[in-house]
Amino acid sequence: MLPRLPTVTKALLIANAILFLLQQPFLLGDATFAPFMLQPLQGSFDAFSPGGNFQPWQLLTYGFLHGSFGHLFFNMLAVFMFGAPLEQTWGEKRFLTFYLVCVAGAGLCQMLVGSLMENPATVLGASGGVFGLLLAYGMLFPNQRVMLLFPPIPMKARTFVILFGVGELVLGATGWQPGVAHFAHLGGMLFGWLLIRYWRGQPPFKPRPPGPPKRPNHLRSIK
Repeated sequence: MLPRLPTVTKALLIANAILFLLQQPFLLGDATFAPFMLQPLQGSFDAFSPGGNFQPWQLLTYGFLHGSFGHLFFNMLAVFMFGAPLEQTWGEKRFLTFYLVCVAGAGLCQMLVGSLMENPATVLGASGGVFGLLLAYGMLFPNQRVMLLFPPIPMKARTFVILFGVGELVLGATGWQPGVAHFAHLGGMLFGWLLIRYWRGQPPFKPRPPGPPKRPNHLRSIK
């Protein structure tokens, strides 16, 4: 099945699986990867200090580390389900750009909210990128049918995205599900939405100038 996947989607699945294996105690262990988890902002910027502090690279590296097999499995299932059709639509470069922007944007939002709520925490996981992919799928394929896992209810992708977004907002605001970076999930969706709007030249961004008209095939020079 993996050989049929687009290149970047397949690479993301393999990279996350390998790093999760290396995180296990019988190999390198979590402590080795602490400098690459998203640490809260503190007084200094030495990521290799005993407590671990924020460094800019963590805005990307945290998205390739996971805290449990279930955490990894459901994130990679979503990458598999939503990443492949998006990469086939956008191409490798745009898809990878989108995914990494969502990961970094999710981290920024989580850090900001954590500092405002005086509840900073170390964050890891691909969920910010995954929620960005979910948002993009709902925007590009709004009428495509998707299935909830629990309970197994089919619905349009647009409805699926709205329900997940509202649910994450409620859980993040109320604290009903502690230990989950809900605002990172929302941040991934927000940055994904902004990037798609930018690419489309839609508000809040200026319209993008049209490209040069394509010449008919019979007028193109042969190189």
